[in-house]
Amino acid sequence: MTQNRITELFAIKYPIIQAGMIWASGWKLASEVSEAGGLGIIGAGSMYPDILREHIQKCKKATSNPFAVNVPMLYPDLDKIMEIIIEENVPIVFTSAGNPKTWTSHLKSHDIKVVHVVSSVKFALKSQEAGVDAVVAEGFEAGGHNGREETTTFTLIPMVKKELDIPLIAAGGIASGAGILAAMILGADAVQIGTRFVASEEASSHVNFKNEVVKAREGDTKLTLKELAPVRLLKNKFYQDIENLYTTSPSKEKLQELLGRARAKKGMFEGDLDEGELEIGQISGLVGDILPAKKIVARLISEFEAARIEASTFRF
Repeated sequence: MTQNRITELFAIKYPIIQAGMIWASGWKLASEVSEAGGLGIIGAGSMYPDILREHIQKCKKATSNPFAVNVPMLYPDLDKIMEIIIEENVPIVFTSAGNPKTWTSHLKSHDIKVVHVVSSVKFALKSQEAGVDAVVAEGFEAGGHNGREETTTFTLIPMVKKELDIPLIAAGGIASGAGILAAMILGADAVQIGTRFVASEEASSHVNFKNEVVKAREGDTKLTLKELAPVRLLKNKFYQDIENLYTTSPSKEKLQELLGRARAKKGMFEGDLDEGELEIGQISGLVGDILPAKKIVARLISEFEAARIEASTFRF
């Protein structure tokens, strides 16, 4: 892989970014990915401010390479989280689930590079207008909380690329070197990968959840709860309870009552495979093993180079 706008922007070796997933992306995973030459991200969405500070400090001790923090802006204690990020001199912040104008200029005034996650051309342009340094365009295939547009990654990337001037990162449904090559051919400068890194030894998610990701096959995930916040889940008992409730044409209040609190923690962090919320992407059907993060990065690079060579032989 050669240097491009993203590797230069973040001062990293490879245009491979590990997504900041709740209950999976702690300092161990982030530091290992950064050490391997990608960009590791600490997921602040599942952390209290003091826990986030601890993870940032441990990550800085574990790697001298750049890393980032992902901040979903719908969570509480946002002011404290941003204050800690600035105090700890985090070099890069990925924001999501909110208006990029809210924090971008403040973070950039402290020499922090800002990337915003979007699911449409409209919000990619709004992010660019807000002054972000790059955009993650995330397709419908992605795990966790997702856009309402249901635009697939390989449809979204070329449409965003056509309108955007700043660097573009593709996300959703990418877990192989061939997928990275395809995304970059369509216009991405880099990729953000979540699901493949959930099935890593360093991910802080429960081993029960990791094993379910490895066992997943095509069709084992579905986007649901659009009335609250669209989320892609593995189909388990909790998911079936949601489907059963939908047969009664429930109100948002009834859906919220079923969801309750801490469902994601129960499933992904505590390993309750029946009652927990198991957020993962469609590409889980392609993930067949749990590996150290450095081996995942190495495999992605090897697969990319093999796919690039094979693609060069194609003729019409």
